[in-house]
Amino acid sequence: MNEEIISNLNERLDETIEKGRDLLEEDQFQQQLEEVKEHAEQLIRTHPVKSVLIGAAVGFLIGKLLSSGD
Repeated sequence: MNEEIISNLNERLDETIEKGRDLLEEDQFQQQLEEVKEHAEQLIRTHPVKSVLIGAAVGFLIGKLLSSGD
């Protein structure tokens, strides 16, 4: 029974990985990703100080979250 469950999980994982690969190769997804990147770059250029402060705050929070597990 356990082997059957593991086999089923492996098949589902393989299918999910394949769907993810297909999504990443899709032209529309690539175009949307490029648009998001360009928009983010524009925001950073428009508000460089805010961008640095937000990046530092996010880094600080992530650091706190990761170190709180110790």
